[in-house]
Amino acid sequence: MLFHDRAILDGPARITPGGHLVALARVAKANNIQDYAPSEIGQPPKADGSPYRIFRPESAVFAKDAIASAAHRPITIDHPSEDVTAANWKQLAVGDTGGEVMRDGDFLRIPVMVMDARGVEAAQKSHREFSLGYSADLDMTPGTFDDAAYDGSMRSIRVNHLALCGSARGGSELRIIDERPVHLRPHQETGMKIKIGDAEVDATNGEAVSIAVKALDAKLSDAAGQVATLTTQLTDAKTALETATGKVTLLETQVADAAVTPAKLNAMIASRAKVMDAAKAMGAEPDGDGTEEEIKKQALAKKMGDAFDPKMSSEAITALFDYLAVAPTSTAPAPRGAPVQLGDARKAADTARAAWLAAKETAHTGQAA
Repeated sequence: MLFHDRAILDGPARITPGGHLVALARVAKANNIQDYAPSEIGQPPKADGSPYRIFRPESAVFAKDAIASAAHRPITIDHPSEDVTAANWKQLAVGDTGGEVMRDGDFLRIPVMVMDARGVEAAQKSHREFSLGYSADLDMTPGTFDDAAYDGSMRSIRVNHLALCGSARGGSELRIIDERPVHLRPHQETGMKIKIGDAEVDATNGEAVSIAVKALDAKLSDAAGQVATLTTQLTDAKTALETATGKVTLLETQVADAAVTPAKLNAMIASRAKVMDAAKAMGAEPDGDGTEEEIKKQALAKKMGDAFDPKMSSEAITALFDYLAVAPTSTAPAPRGAPVQLGDARKAADTARAAWLAAKETAHTGQAA
């Protein structure tokens, strides 16, 4: 039974001075399981439609006769409909495999040379993958290998040919001409690869170059938009930082201003003692735990009775308290010609008291109306 299987390029292909293509390939991997359609191995379709899983044991791949069969095999363009023989070799073959067949891990490794010009051109353009054609006997006894189940295994492997293909079973990884540089003679150059952004395109293909350039332009435009957005965000962040710095400076200033120094503490103690003494002089018994304003209110309530309005502003309370604190305790007239020494506090208290009395009169008149 003839099988078409994949071969793997092992190292870059090159072109000899005579124009031949030379490469090294690994073929016929051992101890692996591959899927085959029923028609490929002459078996009826499965009920579930799944492919057959065929195992290639090491004993079959590396058998002496199997290794010998891989040497000096013809290379064809596509798989022929029949085995390559002496009768059709001249019509089908474009090259052959070498005689140095070696084991490489789980692979057989063989040199390949494409001799014919049309084969070299096909390998460079349309048939850039290759596939091994061989015969083998099938033993359809199911089993497992490395916990993987299989439906049957191969025996008596014999290589017939190696085909250049447009699409091998192994996929694009089996290209005979890979992405590494191939040294071509001047008359054999078929195109030049150029890199545009992330894409590598043929410089002779105008449509491909145009598509790649447009894609790169779109990426550059997106990048420019992202830069503009980041610039705006950076400006906003700088503004926010400057605002926060200003607030921190203001708070530091306020904390410094509110700090109680020895001088401020002495002034506060002297001021409180003065208020306490004045309140006691008015007959009040102020609460030592209250604020100065609360002590002033207690003293004014004691001094004025119901005439005192506790809802007055702090400024009016202070002015009235200062006035009563310096007012004479006797109503007898002062001696003729004797100066009255009230000082600046008395003057301020007079002004505040006049304003307070005017406000009280206005409020009283409004209620009467």
